[in-house]
Amino acid sequence: MTPSPSRTHLVLIPSYNPGRKVLQTVRDARAQWTPVWVVVDGSTDGSAEWLSAEAAGDPGLRVIVLPQNQGKGSAVLHGITLAAQAGFTHALTMDSDGQHPESLIPDFMAASLAAPEAMVLGKPVFGPEAPALRVNGRKVSNAWANLETLGMGIGDSLYGFRVYPIAPLMKVMHGTRFMRRFDFDPEAVVRLCWAGVRPINIGAPVRYFSAQEGGVSHFKYLRDNALLTWMHTRLFIGFVLRFPLLLWRRLQR
Repeated sequence: MTPSPSRTHLVLIPSYNPGRKVLQTVRDARAQWTPVWVVVDGSTDGSAEWLSAEAAGDPGLRVIVLPQNQGKGSAVLHGITLAAQAGFTHALTMDSDGQHPESLIPDFMAASLAAPEAMVLGKPVFGPEAPALRVNGRKVSNAWANLETLGMGIGDSLYGFRVYPIAPLMKVMHGTRFMRRFDFDPEAVVRLCWAGVRPINIGAPVRYFSAQEGGVSHFKYLRDNALLTWMHTRLFIGFVLRFPLLLWRRLQR
């Protein structure tokens, strides 16, 4: 049974060369929610054509194709800008490669509807197949994110399965020239915390697929860790400048 369309909350899937898994990901998301929008970020693997054909027979699916790859953050910004213009107030972001739990979309949306001023963050529950390097490496980013927000309670800074209130997210993104690529997810939660948007954390499984299972990864260890290091350097400077305000908020709580 197709879910009734929401006028406030949509699922937004930024997508770059995800391979064939994107079709099942989108179908599974559509089984849980209406509407679902996909922003194809300059993909060259044929997924724009596959998804456009899928959308032709599904009025609850919209596919937005960007001519060139701009990065995850840019794709999300493009999508939420169009969503705001259409009257939506919240967007659940998820990856296009099948790693995120589409079955939890209704639970995350319900949490957002109950607390629309908050952001609802997935806190990953890893299976035995999860690469130890990725699992342990994200602990460093999480520690920095909680330091930079004076412990506002970010359960995980990197997991992209989350619900954002669109208006404050657009405001913080337009306030910086960063947050346009892989640095989007961690910088978004830190800057939203600075803006007074509180996090709600919900546990959610994450799946890692092998190449034989159709898994695709665009993570580059040296490049992306260098990007995260530069990001946290910037954010720590911002934290120092905002420390009195953050401390006052902490004392108020």
